[in-house]
Amino acid sequence: MKVAVEGCCHGELDKIYETIAFLERKEGVKVDLLLCCGDFQAVRNEADMKCMAVPQKYRQMQTFYKYYSGEKAAPVLTIFVGGNHEASNHMQELPYGGWVAPNIYYLGYAGVVRYRGVRIGGLSGIFKSHDYRKGHFECPPYDQQTVRSAYHVRNIEVFKLKQIRQPMDIFLSHDWPRGIYHYGNKSQLLKRKSFLRQEVESNSLGSPAAAELLQHLQPAYWFSAHLHVKFAAYMQHQAQKDLLPKATKFLSLDKCLPHRDFLQIVDIEQDPSASDRLEYDPEWLSILKNTAGLVNTTARTWNMPENNGLFSRWDYSASESGLKEVQSDLGGDLRVPENFSATAPHYDPNNPQLQREPTYAVNPQTTELCACLGLTDPNACRTEGVGWEEEEQEDNLSTGSAEEPSEYPTDTSGLSSSVNPDEITIEEEWEEEGGEEAAIQSPPARLVLPSPSRTSSSDGLIENRPPFSLSASLPEPMGVSSSEEFTNEELARHEGAGLTDGIEGNSSPPSGESSAARPPKRISGENAATGQGMKKMKRRNQTIYTARGEEEGEEGDC
Repeated sequence: MKVAVEGCCHGELDKIYETIAFLERKEGVKVDLLLCCGDFQAVRNEADMKCMAVPQKYRQMQTFYKYYSGEKAAPVLTIFVGGNHEASNHMQELPYGGWVAPNIYYLGYAGVVRYRGVRIGGLSGIFKSHDYRKGHFECPPYDQQTVRSAYHVRNIEVFKLKQIRQPMDIFLSHDWPRGIYHYGNKSQLLKRKSFLRQEVESNSLGSPAAAELLQHLQPAYWFSAHLHVKFAAYMQHQAQKDLLPKATKFLSLDKCLPHRDFLQIVDIEQDPSASDRLEYDPEWLSILKNTAGLVNTTARTWNMPENNGLFSRWDYSASESGLKEVQSDLGGDLRVPENFSATAPHYDPNNPQLQREPTYAVNPQTTELCACLGLTDPNACRTEGVGWEEEEQEDNLSTGSAEEPSEYPTDTSGLSSSVNPDEITIEEEWEEEGGEEAAIQSPPARLVLPSPSRTSSSDGLIENRPPFSLSASLPEPMGVSSSEEFTNEELARHEGAGLTDGIEGNSSPPSGESSAARPPKRISGENAATGQGMKKMKRRNQTIYTARGEEEGEEGDC
């Protein structure tokens, strides 16, 4: 099936869907699925904008509200994870995922679903070590701290994902797994984003929690965004026991702006016998049931259960009986119910309500799922004044102290000494440059990616993978050079990852624009001071885009 992957959405749904439609007409294809890698900005009204961590001048309505209100319908099934520029009050209504609009599905704080037999997982937010061991305690009205901490990744979500044993086809995150840049053209990345050099060289760029998940899940594809740059990598994992080693094809894309590489369409093999409807993943639901007693909705910090003598249970993975129980709970129907319902009024451009304050709602979708599976709704806990539910009273829960530091003791993944000139600045406002939208140049030929390896049935479990990956750092780079130029052999291997080429789009289609001329992409001002020109790496059938204007200002926290 044709899967469109998009970087940072920033609420530009109209432009993204228009670009997909243009590519479909241009290439004679039909896109089956759209995956968005965060900063989706599902803003329903003026109050939601007050819950989004961006400068006042960039609290713009954009176009999501049209799909929320029913004015428009999403033309393709859309699945997304949250980033660090979201209407957090809206996202918090759906901690386990759900529909934010018809045909637009949020994966929740963390989640796994299936579509046409392809297993898709995701982790929302960005990593900050000082909030990592806390519960999801934030609720509107947010202050200057909680409006940011609301989108920070928590250890409970990573713990749940580390209980997965079945193979993962696609995984989405907003920020990059730490160390993934060692598996692609690192030199080219630093030429385009020179401000990242210090963090890349110190191996402090990206999320250590995501790196741990990358080692544990070893998905066939991992898609990210956040740094507003297109970057592909190919990571060969170490072989486990008698199994053949797996490989992950990583791709990060830009934000939705003219002249930017924000969209790419890839071919992924589907199961022709699978349903055309979005489906729940039985293993994931079983894990949610098993971990229902670990809910923490306070700012209290604690470590996840582990085999250290302090916990009576530390393995929360799905069992065969647990999978059957989930099937029974759902009446044998794994299809995600199309039960979207509006929980807040939508924006009316003819009657703006600038004084509207954020709402705090318990979403019926979450209530229904929790009732069906026996889960705990964190929103209901906050409403009822319940902050902590202990699974077993006899467990001596490790709550963390000065003598018990986090497994990630430093916080360098997004709040660094380097300043990202291509990110939205929270503390200091920036000016957007670039002006008019440009034409999409003729996209290159489609590239069929290798199909994901499938080593078990949908109901079976892999028992030969350890329940925890013990290292948060990636193994030594393999297979891709970080020197300034790829060798022919390395380039061929890199292209084999299937992520340097493909159908690409970088703006909404204009009318009457010819695609015959393809001027080269101009380097941004970040290298202008040194006088260094960007060396162009020639790749088969790659579109060369025009780049006008200087790179926009952003923030390392974005």
